[in-house]
Amino acid sequence: MGPTLARMARRAANARAETRRVIAVSRFSSAHVAEGLREAGVETIACDLLDRSAVADLPPAPNVVFMAGQKFGTADAPSRTWMMNVVVPAMCAERYAGARVVAFSTGNVYPLVPVAGTGARETSAPGPVGEYAQSCLGRERVFEHAAARYGTRVAIVRLNYAIDLRYGVLTDLATRIQAGEAVDLSMGYVNVIWQRDANRAALELLPLAASPPLTVNVTGTERLSVRELATALGARLGRAPVFSGREAPDALLSDTTRIQAMLGPPDMPLTTMLDWVAEWVLAGRPLLGKPTHFDTRDGVF
Repeated sequence: MGPTLARMARRAANARAETRRVIAVSRFSSAHVAEGLREAGVETIACDLLDRSAVADLPPAPNVVFMAGQKFGTADAPSRTWMMNVVVPAMCAERYAGARVVAFSTGNVYPLVPVAGTGARETSAPGPVGEYAQSCLGRERVFEHAAARYGTRVAIVRLNYAIDLRYGVLTDLATRIQAGEAVDLSMGYVNVIWQRDANRAALELLPLAASPPLTVNVTGTERLSVRELATALGARLGRAPVFSGREAPDALLSDTTRIQAMLGPPDMPLTTMLDWVAEWVLAGRPLLGKPTHFDTRDGVF
């Protein structure tokens, strides 16, 4: 999401004829990504965020979107997950004390909720399952502390699940169907949001950041049936999906009443997402190869 968000911010500044700097900070393991950002007018800084001195040397900025973190690989390297999801935010919150910060979190900080309800609200008690989700709640607490200690204005974005053509829940389903693999129905319902809509929300939340922090769920407005999504994709792919398991009575779902009241609903309709993803997968176009593991119910990633 980061490169897309950086380019979006650059286009927005250009459209207003503003001279704002847009800076992307990452390890940049892919030189191609960094080059593409620079061609779009985004400055790039290669930085290991685990290096305290490197973080201290980052340039000042009044607006920060914090997206760093680790999810997959937590089961094999839990200590690194805690470093990335708690210690790195602490160092960055100290470096950008007093700035406006949109900090990405996840809906995984909530427990699974009944599918018959409206989804977890921002006022719901956290119930993180597994070390990844626990460490993400730790990240939130770090930014809450920064708001209390430094007056940093913060918006915490509890996101699930952003998608585009190369990755996401719909791409996971489409590739499984095309390969003839069974679709597990145990996590029977999901929320999804088009990546552009999630990035737009992050940028529009910057002026709404507050101390104490504003916390918002960012995802699609619909509770979507995995069975129905797979069936719709199968029709587009010309292959009937194979299912395994049964829908559980609870799932990872979020209520978006608060963010809709602030920013309105997402722009991208579900039918378009289904059409585009199916066409992309049928054509054999590039994928990121990063499954979401949306069907994981035990919090082990």
